[in-house]
Amino acid sequence: MHRFFLPPTCIQSENIIFPPDVAHQLKQVLHQREGQLVIVLDDQGMEYEVKLVSIQAHAAQGQIQIRRTAQGEPTFKLALFLCLSQREKFEWMLQKCTEVGVNAFTPVISSRSLVQQSEEVRKKYPRWQKIVQEAAEQSGRGRLPKLNPPLSFEQAVLESQINNRNAYLLWEGERARGLRQALTSIFPDQTRLALLVGPEGGFSDTEANLAVNAGLLLVSLGTRILRMETAALVASALVLYEGGEMNPQTPGTV
Repeated sequence: MHRFFLPPTCIQSENIIFPPDVAHQLKQVLHQREGQLVIVLDDQGMEYEVKLVSIQAHAAQGQIQIRRTAQGEPTFKLALFLCLSQREKFEWMLQKCTEVGVNAFTPVISSRSLVQQSEEVRKKYPRWQKIVQEAAEQSGRGRLPKLNPPLSFEQAVLESQINNRNAYLLWEGERARGLRQALTSIFPDQTRLALLVGPEGGFSDTEANLAVNAGLLLVSLGTRILRMETAALVASALVLYEGGEMNPQTPGTV
């Protein structure tokens, strides 16, 4: 069944009022018909199995058949701090890491980031929000990952440790500590982690030292040098795998 995140105002008692753009997608793109079932998510932890009762080009309504706790959402909260990169690469990371299960994204302006102006970044947020939502719907997520405002590297280092969260910086210069080794020290007790992923040119030695002095751990992904987008996806998948988030779940109804 197709999945749609909708604003709370669209969920009215036993009925669902679809926004015009979603109605258009249902009718004109997905060719849905009255009587077919879709999944509606409220981004508050619940999902609804909905039967379409009326569907037109720009207006559609549905009736709730089943309520249940939203499935597919990791309990482990992984926050990804991504240095700004080329548009296609950054959007690819948002899409794929949403599918894997990342909880929050924060764009970071480091010394080697290709984009250096936060004002330029903010203009891209509507498009990024759409990419994240579509990826969350496609992959069966129960909530939308949070897309935070852009930060400087120094701000990101501080923000990565809020609420006593463990924070790791991926660095090709680290020789003693791999990601898996670092994770063994936090599982199964911890449920929150931040990962900082550098730009194409990597973090500078100065930035790595600043991170260490602030309390972050430097970790390696091995002897091979990965592209930024590869490192972001591989590290996210490894963290969630080690956290037991790749196991199947059994849906429950309420």
